[in-house]
Amino acid sequence: MAISSVEVLKSARLRFPRATVASTLMPTQSLRVYSSHCCSVEYFPSSLRAIFLNSGARTRTSATVREKGEKMEDHPLVDDALSMGTVDDREVVDEPPELQERDFSGTPYVPIYVMLPLGIINMDCELLDLDDLQIQLRTLKSVNVDGVMVDCWWGIVEAHAPQQYNWNGYKKLFQIVRDLKLKLQVVMSFHKCGGNVGDDVHIPLPQWVTEIGQRNPDIFFTDREGRRNPECLTWGIDKERVLRGRTAVEVYFDYMRSFRVEFDEFFENGIISEIEIGLGPCGELRYPSYPANFGWKYPGIGEFQCYDQYLMKSLKKAAEARGHSFWGKGPDNAGSYNSRPHDTRFFCDGGDYDGYYGRFFLNWYSQVLIDHGDRVLALANLAFEDTPIATKLSGIHWWYKTASHAAELTAGFYNPCNRDGYGPVALMLRKHGAALNFTCVELRTLDQHEDFPEALADPEGLVWQVLNAAWDVNIPVASENALPCYDREGYNKILENSKPLTDPDGRHLSAFTYLRLSSVLMETHNFREFERFIKRMHGRIAMLFICLFKSLLCQCMHFIVGSGF
Repeated sequence: MAISSVEVLKSARLRFPRATVASTLMPTQSLRVYSSHCCSVEYFPSSLRAIFLNSGARTRTSATVREKGEKMEDHPLVDDALSMGTVDDREVVDEPPELQERDFSGTPYVPIYVMLPLGIINMDCELLDLDDLQIQLRTLKSVNVDGVMVDCWWGIVEAHAPQQYNWNGYKKLFQIVRDLKLKLQVVMSFHKCGGNVGDDVHIPLPQWVTEIGQRNPDIFFTDREGRRNPECLTWGIDKERVLRGRTAVEVYFDYMRSFRVEFDEFFENGIISEIEIGLGPCGELRYPSYPANFGWKYPGIGEFQCYDQYLMKSLKKAAEARGHSFWGKGPDNAGSYNSRPHDTRFFCDGGDYDGYYGRFFLNWYSQVLIDHGDRVLALANLAFEDTPIATKLSGIHWWYKTASHAAELTAGFYNPCNRDGYGPVALMLRKHGAALNFTCVELRTLDQHEDFPEALADPEGLVWQVLNAAWDVNIPVASENALPCYDREGYNKILENSKPLTDPDGRHLSAFTYLRLSSVLMETHNFREFERFIKRMHGRIAMLFICLFKSLLCQCMHFIVGSGF
């Protein structure tokens, strides 16, 4: 799957962990009592006695010792009574003890999936690197990964002629996954791969589609300057018979139905657990408002993408129905891809986005997005019958702390500070029984403020809003990381969002998909952290220790009884 939109966030500077943030323990699972010296007592519910850790001993803190004028280095622990004193004319600087992490034992089980590499299937629909892939999949299975996610690329399967499908490589892949007793999340990828951060392969739209686009470029999203974006088809042709006699949604339906028939056995035996429906660029339900190939750079606000003849016709029709035909055009004061909100008259505080015309235009623009999802998901349910379906939304969190939320508006989410733009999307998904897959759950607002203070970003606020919009209408919420994640800090943030401690209803993510399987993930240290993360997502992090303690206790009892004590 093409990398989610927010991956461009740190393309110039990928930061690594600073310090692990402390989290509160789940009170229903274990009780820890802390003394003023951070000694701890942990009571396991099924144990007959408490286990005292560090009891009766003086607490020691990590300290740094250095010669005067010497660069600081780490040394063995030094008694905390030394505090900021000297040892043999050397300065001693205390460092705080490592903070306790939240205990996830006994918490709800959240399945873990891992995205497969983008180019695992080549343009001839052949499975590549078979031996290496099998080794990696066995390794994932050994740490109890639940399954994998794979893109079924429209540009590969229906590459040369309408309704001529080649599924050969995917058949071999699915058989390997089934033999390893893993599950499959499959993405119907109706978009182009290549040009986004993280895209290491190039998979265009089907050749016969691009040929149509050469004759009729209005089948692609278009910006105000007339630049065409061949990343996916404009939603303006959803109901236009411009694809050799078929509409866009008919093409999508035929493709999905072919997949359902071809892989019937994998549906029947439950190997395919979910189908994610691609609804736009990067497989996400959004406009391609910030394309890197048009020069966009983070944190630009992006541009509206409604200037193909089909969407403009829809806009003019809506303006006439409103009685203001002169509103049938896009804003002329909304800046360009790399503008800041305050530099434009449309997005600045008190700007035209909140005026009569602005509200009309943004209502129309966002409704086109919702209507597209509505049409395609209705046909997806028809194609896949009782199989769960999902769709992905991107985490557009830059400029979230401004009044207009400009980057969200250009992407199609009508979510200024005085309006909930995600509630209507969630209601549309509920209509079709579709899950919401959301990105950027590993990102921290504080990190964004330190790295890009000018962006006024708030990923944590956005995640909270979107998750609650979905949960409030009782639809499942899954998630994935937006950027490569190998460190405990990122994993801890995912865990916090996956199983919110303070949620009064005990709500949690239905699944998490890790981006992405790679040689870097398989490195010893990184994979060890990943395995630890899986156990915590499964709610098992302390269960192994409990079982070990019980086993040891039983052995001691047998020894005592057998020895006649």
